[in-house]
Amino acid sequence: MSVRPIVIKFGGATLGREDRVRRTERLVQTTTGPLLIVVSAREGVTNRLKNAIDRASRNETSPDLESFLKRFHPGISDVLSSNLRDLDQELGRIRRARTALPDVTDAILARGERLSAHWYAHRLAEIGLPAVAVEADRLGLQTDGNHGAAVIQQSASQANVRRGIASIFRRRSLPIVTGYIGRTIDGHTTTLGRGGSDYTATSLGSIVGAERTILVKTDVSLFTADPRIVRRAQPVARLSYEEAEELAQFGAKVLHPLTVEPARVRGMEVTVESLERPGLSTTIGPEVKGHGIRAMTLLSPVALLHVRVPGGRQRKGVIAEVARILASARVNVVTLFTSSALLSIVVEAAMGKAARQAITPFVVKDGLGASLDGPRRSTLVTVIGEGVGADIGRIPREITEQTLGISGTTRTLSLAVPIAEGRRTLRELHRVLVEEPSHLSPR
Repeated sequence: MSVRPIVIKFGGATLGREDRVRRTERLVQTTTGPLLIVVSAREGVTNRLKNAIDRASRNETSPDLESFLKRFHPGISDVLSSNLRDLDQELGRIRRARTALPDVTDAILARGERLSAHWYAHRLAEIGLPAVAVEADRLGLQTDGNHGAAVIQQSASQANVRRGIASIFRRRSLPIVTGYIGRTIDGHTTTLGRGGSDYTATSLGSIVGAERTILVKTDVSLFTADPRIVRRAQPVARLSYEEAEELAQFGAKVLHPLTVEPARVRGMEVTVESLERPGLSTTIGPEVKGHGIRAMTLLSPVALLHVRVPGGRQRKGVIAEVARILASARVNVVTLFTSSALLSIVVEAAMGKAARQAITPFVVKDGLGASLDGPRRSTLVTVIGEGVGADIGRIPREITEQTLGISGTTRTLSLAVPIAEGRRTLRELHRVLVEEPSHLSPR
């Protein structure tokens, strides 16, 4: 293709209200060059489908689900009827099993994106745009088999995806592709987890060689901190790939944790834009030299465990052994803090007890006085930005004295604090590391 396409992704909230839908239509109409549109399920649809799954696992029905889906997806009666038939069969399987089977759950949740793509293509066709709905799993977007949090297999997807999209462009049509879903090598539908449509968009952008990918959200951009907690939070104009990736990993819900990697590999810029406030955007791309504005996240609650290992530096392989134990127990580790004799482990809050149960046998058999404390419900506050490690000495003493653990690199600084101190810690770090004049150089 002589002209590189632009990928635009619309989130569920941008497709929820009629006034927002019309804004997305105007954006599509006014963007020049070949476009590839990625859509999420319309706002509220995925939650309704999740509720139907929960009810089915209790052998209950959801009598209003069909009317809800019809109301949200007018104009596509044939596609809707086919999806409703399949959905009824899938919910029936869950009712018979009395449990939310992972592969069936993904098939059900995928209905939201399938219907959204066909409905939005119909909307664009009504205003004269040659839109065609494309279901990503049937296009050939291949993933691993981790239902609910699948990872896209870029290399395995390339040939089919490129061929399919190129065919659509040759017909001068506008592809409207489902976000959030893919398929395993044996053809089972998978979902990519919360925010997965962003990940779909950058992956497709990388595969087709897009000029850039634009992630359109309602009134959301990337700020130096959550503006609902920090009144003086400021929009961040630019982040490096690495900074954005750290933000996503440490709890910034604006981005799926894997969104950045496909863009970084291809050197493609990603822009997060606000539908409600034109001009409010963050560009993610190669690193720009200089410290600039930092960004901060608050991840709460998390569970904190301390493993004390006497003679730590002389005990080779302790960290690797603990990490292996937790991985075998399917416990997701958020971060680790280490000293010569203390290993502090931060895991997702719901996994605290499982982490303790998994590590306890290791501690008991140690025989040299190892001990285990926790899990303790805590908050993880993380500061992210190139060069931030140089400013660790600027953190006020009253903050460091009440921390339960500190970990720092040249790009990230994480503090585990008591859960009651999380928001105050975030505000104070923002004041010191962002708001003071010497740290307000633009990116």
